Amino acid sequence: MESLQLLKDYLRKFIDLPDDEFNSVLLPFIKIRKFDKRELLTKAGETENYFNFILKGLIRKYYKKGRDEINTQISFEGHIIHSQESFHSRKPSEYFVEAIESSVVASITYDDLESVFARTQKMEHMGRLVITHTMILKDRWQMQLVKMTPRERFINFVTRNPELMQRVPQKYLASYLNIKPETFSRFKHLLRNHHRSSTV
Repeated sequence: MESLQLLKDYLRKFIDLPDDEFNSVLLPFIKIRKFDKRELLTKAGETENYFNFILKGLIRKYYKKGRDEINTQISFEGHIIHSQESFHSRKPSEYFVEAIESSVVASITYDDLESVFARTQKMEHMGRLVITHTMILKDRWQMQLVKMTPRERFINFVTRNPELMQRVPQKYLASYLNIKPETFSRFKHLLRNHHRSSTV
C-alpha cells in the first residue's frame, strides 16, 4: 500500500492527529486509486464522488469551451483535487479531472466522508478547516487572475513552482495562467535569458 505519510502530514497542519486515531477513524474509508497518464478521474456530466489527495503524480482539472480545454487547476503531490462544486452539491460535474502523469491518489467517497464527519466533532472540525483552506486558495488564485498582469502571473508561478515548468506541458500551463501560448513562449525565452545573464 502506498505510504499515507504525506496525507497525515497535510491533515496535521489543521489538527492534532495521532497515528492510532488516523488508523481507526480515517484509514478504513481511504481507497488508494492509481491512474495512468491521461486517464480521467472524473468526467464532465458525472457527479464527483471522490475527494482526492495526491500521493504521487500530477493532475489537472479543466472544462471544455468549444475545442479548447481550459485548465483551472494543476496540482501535484501533497495537494487536493476533485470537482469541488459537484462533490459538495451532488450535481453533475462541469469539469474533467485528468492525470497528466501516472498518479496515485488517496480517495474517500462523499458518503464515507460524511460518516467520518458524523463520528466525532474533531473530524467535522478538521473537515471544515480543510474545505475552508481549499476555498481560500481557489479565491486567492481567482484574484491573481484578475489583478496580476500576464507577466506577473508567469513570474509568480515560476518562482513558486519551478519544477512544474519541467513536468507540465506548456499548453496546459498557458491555459491555467490565462496567457496566450505565444506570450507564454516569449516569457519562457525571457526567463532563460535572465538565468543566463545571472549565471555569467
